[in-house]
Amino acid sequence: MCPEPAVDTTAETVPRLTDVVARRLNEDPAVTPDVAHAVLRALDAVDSRLRATEFDDSGIFLRAIRVRGFRGIGPEVTLRVPPGPGLTLVVGRNGSGKSSFAEAAELALTGGNRRWDGRSAAWREGWRNLHDGDVARIELELLTGGADPELTIAKEWSPKDELTDARWTERRKDGAPADFDAGRWASVLELYRPFLSYSELGALVDGKPSDLFDALHQLLGLDELTLAQERIRARRLEWERAARDSRQERIDLLAAVEAVADDRAVRMATLLRPAQPDLTAVGRDMLGGAEGGDGPAGLRAIVRLALPTEAEVDAVATRLETCAAALARDSTADAEADLRVLELLRRAREHAAANGDCACPVCGRGRLDAEWSRGADVSIARLSARVDALTTARDELRNAVRAARALPDHVPPELDFDPRNPPTVDTTAVRAAWMEWAALSHAEYSTDLPDRLRLAHTRLVDELELVQQGTRKELDRLDEVWAPLVPRIAAWLDGAREVAMRAGELRTLKRAEDWLKSATAGLRDERMAPLETTARWIWRTLRQQSNVELGGIRLQGNAGTARRVLLDVTVDEVDGAALGVMSQGELHALGLSLFLPRATVEESPFRFVMIDDPVQAMDPAKVDGLARVLAFVAWTRQVVVFTHDERLAEAVRRMQLDACVLEVQRRERSVIEVRTSSDPVRRYLDDARSLVRTPQLPEAIADELVATCCRSAVEAASLARARRELLARGMNHREVERHIEGAQTTRAMVALAVMGVQYNVDNLNKHLAREGKWLVGALRDVTAGAHVPIDRPMRELIADTERFIAWMGR
Repeated sequence: MCPEPAVDTTAETVPRLTDVVARRLNEDPAVTPDVAHAVLRALDAVDSRLRATEFDDSGIFLRAIRVRGFRGIGPEVTLRVPPGPGLTLVVGRNGSGKSSFAEAAELALTGGNRRWDGRSAAWREGWRNLHDGDVARIELELLTGGADPELTIAKEWSPKDELTDARWTERRKDGAPADFDAGRWASVLELYRPFLSYSELGALVDGKPSDLFDALHQLLGLDELTLAQERIRARRLEWERAARDSRQERIDLLAAVEAVADDRAVRMATLLRPAQPDLTAVGRDMLGGAEGGDGPAGLRAIVRLALPTEAEVDAVATRLETCAAALARDSTADAEADLRVLELLRRAREHAAANGDCACPVCGRGRLDAEWSRGADVSIARLSARVDALTTARDELRNAVRAARALPDHVPPELDFDPRNPPTVDTTAVRAAWMEWAALSHAEYSTDLPDRLRLAHTRLVDELELVQQGTRKELDRLDEVWAPLVPRIAAWLDGAREVAMRAGELRTLKRAEDWLKSATAGLRDERMAPLETTARWIWRTLRQQSNVELGGIRLQGNAGTARRVLLDVTVDEVDGAALGVMSQGELHALGLSLFLPRATVEESPFRFVMIDDPVQAMDPAKVDGLARVLAFVAWTRQVVVFTHDERLAEAVRRMQLDACVLEVQRRERSVIEVRTSSDPVRRYLDDARSLVRTPQLPEAIADELVATCCRSAVEAASLARARRELLARGMNHREVERHIEGAQTTRAMVALAVMGVQYNVDNLNKHLAREGKWLVGALRDVTAGAHVPIDRPMRELIADTERFIAWMGR
């Protein structure tokens, strides 16, 4: 049985990219605090988003692949592998079903299969096994680090399900199955994908240049830098686009307002014309806050003008008429004479009061003494009573005239409207009517004053109403063309203010983006160095006698530009396009050199890698190099390799590398058997013993089969010794394989192993006899027994074969 290494779940802590960038920012004297803050803020945002989808499983090893009804596998069968660091080879001829295990594991964990990608639908339509495909199921048993290490991931299909209709579940030990969280696994599977099929080996090198670039860039953790750079770039583009849109909208608005015959538009055009408008003035003027007497404000002032009502004017005019009639009635000749006498007495009384006893200033004969004063007072009282109606009528008329004068007002300044554009409101007639009305404020009483008052008011009302109607229409017209511009101006103003406020941030973002671009190149070279060193070591180990040398591995380009991985390769120490002259085997070796460092970085949660058919197209020398590389990787990783080529297993045994070899065999009706395999010699001898213990076989057939197994065991032991010794002497692999291919018979194989490349089959018996005559007989019976019956027990033949093989192994 293959040993089960202990599970190693240790992992080194690597510095966060944010810390590395912060150190570089601090060390760069050209970086200002605002630029450093912008870079770190972008990185923190990316880091927070990545932490939100952190993968909490680590140290994942593969323990078993259980398959039923999928591809070449019919009834359920389990492939168990040692769940820890170590090398496991799964061998079997083409069509044995071994690759079905690899494809099943990849499908169960990733939901897809790279081998099918880009191929016709026929590759996916034949996924059900023909013999036992009604209910198909794949189970992947994993061991992870932590308190609950056992994890089973399964895909199961009902009889009529399509490939994409599977129920995909995951289950912890003693727990109920839950839907598989594909989103949680997606990022780590994309970054540290542990599967590699034969079809991918070449594609790693000669596929799309950007694919390998993106894979390595993401693996190095540089995607965080790219995402941060994209975040800054997106922010920069947002504000640049906002500034560009603001400039264009200002130009469009300027054209729009210049086309409007409106004083507001004239002022707004003046404000919008500079490349950097005064936003405060625009805001103040936008809604008419700075309007003068002309334009819409002046028009609205005209609309607001008001006059005394017709009833008010008629009441004043009627009062004039009433007072005038009362005055005419009370104004008689006697009353007028009495009024004149009364006025004269009052003045004389005032004169006497002021001067005392004095001569009469009228006649000069009489005296204005006390007696006279008493008589005058009596006369004044009598006359005042007689003229009271007349004086009252006069006072009422004076008050009525004063009220009439108070009605008209001066021509209001609102009627001095003089728009800058050709006038659309003519106030000439209303100003003339108002002037006539205003003139009545200084009119003296006349009998026609009430009629003049009424006529002037009526004319003014008519003219003002006519002007106001025209003014309202003009306002409606102006508002119709101006109103739609107001929200546009307001929206532009909001955006322009934001752009102005963000101008400093935009300058900072540009500098931060430039710094990140330059820093990314240095950081990726720094982080690429360990992977480059590992890849070059793997290539040197794998290339074995190739004249192609791998130098540096560099990433060229950035997001948004052409991206590729530059491989510094030389052919016979001359720089050149090595990919064009490399063999398929060399391309596959180069693909492995790039895959293994990516899949085995310390940060990967997967502690296993699964490689399907890496040996195809490799010459023998590279197979030896592959065995060494896989064995080295297996010190810290679980390496599972599927191959139909016996050369890899033979190389592992010959170089005495630790490995568990599992053999997959396919029986009738897609029945798959998995068994632990020893070396071919031991396997052939075990088969021979099993045949001897099988009573159901006829003796003649059993003897022939046993002899055939013994002969195959001798051939396998001979070839193993020949390879071992010839390679140890320094012969290159191509020469060794040429000599092995030339040994067509069992005796030729033995001769090559024991006599060297200068062997002569005719001299083989003589050479063996010097070591022991029994060797000649054993070899004779082994070679003959496969063709003709021999007269000896098969158990003895098996024993002699083992003894012969043991002698060859010394």
